[in-house]
Amino acid sequence: MTPAPLVLLDLDGTLTDSYPGIAASARVAFTTLGLPVPDDTALRRFVGPPLADSFPLFGVADDRVADAIAAYRGYFRDAGMWENSVYAGIPEQLAALRDAGVRLAVATSKPEVFAAPICERFGLAPFLDGVFGAPLDHVASSKATVVAAALDALRPAGAVLMVGDREHDVHGARANGVDCLGVAWGYAQPGELRDAGAVGVVDDVDELAAAVLRALAPTTAARDAVSVPPRPGAVPTTGT
Repeated sequence: MTPAPLVLLDLDGTLTDSYPGIAASARVAFTTLGLPVPDDTALRRFVGPPLADSFPLFGVADDRVADAIAAYRGYFRDAGMWENSVYAGIPEQLAALRDAGVRLAVATSKPEVFAAPICERFGLAPFLDGVFGAPLDHVASSKATVVAAALDALRPAGAVLMVGDREHDVHGARANGVDCLGVAWGYAQPGELRDAGAVGVVDDVDELAAAVLRALAPTTAARDAVSVPPRPGAVPTTGT
């Protein structure tokens, strides 16, 4: 029997549109530190990478990054984490992959203590074999360390693929010898994913399951192995 493949899924910008809560939390952090608040376009760059990497890009001094993160997380924990929605069609795509025998897990730079309840609240947890994220304390973490932790815990025997919307997803996967398939509906800059070395970029949510199967096993049999049900015209699942 062929071992079941494993797909590691980024969360923000891949499964959920988390920008509203992330942007609101970042605005609180800059305001708390008395710093100018970046505009909406700039704040989109906060979706995906670790906060410790993002704040210095916008003028937060190294000795104030911890304060910025604390202010960000104070709002995020109370409200921002729920200002979020699942992209329409994602549950159907995850169900199709599970039906095709694919194991699924989330691997995110978001702290695991936030990622796990988000997956529960928004109905993603039933599709997943695990949720892996960064530690909440000051232990150094990157997408590469999160991917490594997921691989160590799940010990896949079959093919492995990462799916994400930013270049750090590609780099973190490659650091562990794993290919990454990019998605175009997230927060990457034009050309970012291909320049980083993604094996492909999926343009539409409805194409995700089929694209993942092609990337895992590029054969006609694999391409035909998934049947994705029509999306029933539903709005994205949202939390309050």
